[in-house]
Amino acid sequence: MSTESNTLSGKVALVAGGTRGASRAIAVELGRAGAFVYVTGRSSGTTKSEVDRPETIEETVELIEKAGGQAEAVRVDHLEPAEVAALAKRVDAAHGGLDILVDGIWGGDQHLGWGKPVWEHDLDAGLRMIRLGIDAHLITGHHLLPLLIRRPGGLVVEMTDGTAEYNANYREGTSLPFYVAKASAHLLAKGEAAELSAHACTAVAFTPGYLRSEAMLDIYGVTEENWRDALEKTPHFAISESPTFCGRTVAALAADPKRHRWSGQTVSSGQLAREYEVDDIDGSRPDAWRYMVEVVDAGKEADTTGYR
Repeated sequence: MSTESNTLSGKVALVAGGTRGASRAIAVELGRAGAFVYVTGRSSGTTKSEVDRPETIEETVELIEKAGGQAEAVRVDHLEPAEVAALAKRVDAAHGGLDILVDGIWGGDQHLGWGKPVWEHDLDAGLRMIRLGIDAHLITGHHLLPLLIRRPGGLVVEMTDGTAEYNANYREGTSLPFYVAKASAHLLAKGEAAELSAHACTAVAFTPGYLRSEAMLDIYGVTEENWRDALEKTPHFAISESPTFCGRTVAALAADPKRHRWSGQTVSSGQLAREYEVDDIDGSRPDAWRYMVEVVDAGKEADTTGYR
């Protein structure tokens, strides 16, 4: 399935935290499919966020325009209610409503503290992750969902990390604040689905698989072109997926007139790819979370046969 056609023509989308990674790719693919896309975040051409990476919201807009779409970058700190309220007024004035809201606000990777129990984890860092993963999403929903319910059939996508089944159990070596912040997306999707049902709107949580984000590629010292070179040190990286794969699957979900059947659920890129017959940029169809359970957690050697 392709998002090249104007399957979302006339739709207005807003991708919060669309600076990089899966959220950036989702913004690009929504724009490619015909939606007008607002890209928001804290990293602009003049100001960086605490993440301190080079990607900017303006660059995301450039990628959307190269894909044939239309977009606008708006610098917003989604932890600041007044800034999100101003964003809502801006969208309202220009378009009178919103069809798609993707909430990918995060920016807490520098606070992870992997492997430390909560009593050893830096408290300020832990609370910062909670604010980024929960508070920012509630603030965003408070101000932008009133625009969404004006248009029956609206879609909300809460970005998370891991399927609901995978996150049902806490895994040793994780970070408790990170786990709580990211797992909250499952409950956000359930609650939003219930509150939006009377307005014929859909809410889901969405998780990428083993993502080849800009930051992950940098960590492994590879690029999208030679990412397989990282397999020598990290064999399970073989199941990884490009951000574009995520973008394609979410764009396919947004274009599905029967998407309400997913409301309240957590869906993954691999799951949606099977449903909508979406391939990654290399023509494969990675199913990372099934691989994580059946191969990684089972202690098996890396082998993606049957998983991509």
